Amino acid sequence: MPKYEYECERCARVFEVSQRISDPPLTACEKCGGPVRRLLAPAPFILKGSGFYVNDYPSESRKKAQDAEKKAQDEKKAQEPRSGAGSSTPPSSPASSSP
Repeated sequence: MPKYEYECERCARVFEVSQRISDPPLTACEKCGGPVRRLLAPAPFILKGSGFYVNDYPSESRKKAQDAEKKAQDEKKAQEPRSGAGSSTPPSSPASSSP
């Protein structure tokens, strides 16, 4: 449920209220009964993508651990039997002679 910020025009009190979007805005202060107005608040933002998380900029000890993990995975992949009997390069075609 979104939170809305209000300010009382009489007592200058600023407060937050959780309301549904469909609820009508408040008109009176709960403390003094004075008129209130809804304040514009910046929308919260979410950081997505690389560069915003702790693990995107690891410490030196974390870098060493990541390198060790990667090395272990590479060694494990190298030890696995490869499937397929042929080589990965396509066979070459015979050279054609031109007159």
